[in-house]
Order: sequence, then C-alpha cells, then structure tokens
Amino acid sequence: MKVLGINGSARRNGNTAILIEQIFKELEKEGIETEMIQLAGKSIRGCQACLKCIQNQDKQCSIKNDFFNECYNKMLEADGIILGSPTYFSSMSTEMKALIDRAGFVSIANNGLLRRKVGVAVSAARRAGAVHTVDSINHLFFISQMIVPGSSYWNLGVGLAEGEVVNDAEGMQTMQVLGENMAWLLKKLNA
Repeated sequence: MKVLGINGSARRNGNTAILIEQIFKELEKEGIETEMIQLAGKSIRGCQACLKCIQNQDKQCSIKNDFFNECYNKMLEADGIILGSPTYFSSMSTEMKALIDRAGFVSIANNGLLRRKVGVAVSAARRAGAVHTVDSINHLFFISQMIVPGSSYWNLGVGLAEGEVVNDAEGMQTMQVLGENMAWLLKKLNA
C-alpha cells in the first residue's frame, strides 16, 4: 500500500509539510509506503474548461506544459492521498485549487479514477480559516467517491513561522490520530 502526500504550500518544508509528515509517521509504523510531493516551485495552471478530458478519456489533462499530469499519475498509483494546504485568506493555495479542479475533472471524465481511494485533507493556519480549507479539499474527495477517515478534531494545525505548528500539541495529536485511522482504513480496504 502507498500513500501520496501533496504539500500545496509555497514553503517546501513548512508547517503544512510537518502536518503531513506527522501522518506519515503513523502510516510508516504500519508498513505503509509514503511519498511527498511539494508543489512549491512547480507550475500547475488552472482548469481551462476545454472539456478535452471528457472527449479524450485518456486519464490525462490536455494541458501538457506543466506539472499536473505527472502529479496526477502519482495520485492514480496511490491507495491513499493526503492533500495539504496552508490557509490563505480562509481558503487553500492557488496551486492546490488548480490541482483539485483538474484532478476532479479528469477523474470524473474517466469513469471515476479516484473512486474508493482514501483521502485526507489537512491545513496549517496562522489563526483561522483552516476549517474552510479542509472542507473545500474534502469536496474533491466526496465528489470523486473517495473514502475519508476522521480524527479527534478538525484536520488542522496552528502556526505562522516555519516549524511553529509543532508547538500546537492538539494539532499534532490530531494528525497522529488521523494517521492511525488512515492506516486502519487502508488495511481494512486492502484485506
């Protein structure tokens, strides 16, 4: 089994990555392979609404000159997907939004390619807005017929400066429980 974590932050190893890594620790304890993709420095354009994914049904987006198709292929190979984003003005980063829009269209256009994968959303925030970010990411999972485990609180961590999220004991505990629940669910689904 494999879980792909995608960090939608402009900071490669900032607070969002730390939250994903906390989940990875629990998955790795259970023998589940993990991989992190950093969207920082990568170009992912927004959906152009060309509908070629519906016409072509080739499991790809027709936009070929950015990072999306490479990232999406890794999503298809994974049993579970963690999408993490910092909270920018009460929502996700633009890179994460572009990834979600295009992944959703390509998946639906190709008979539900993400169906029954396990999906987890996480967000790092300075203070507020992270619940909306997590909820917005979950919309991709639900419309794509993915399975979403819960945790002991909302899937968020509080911190502004790089690394500050480790001081949010409840946020880190939430990620630990989320990782435990994701591992349990993946094992049940793959039994």
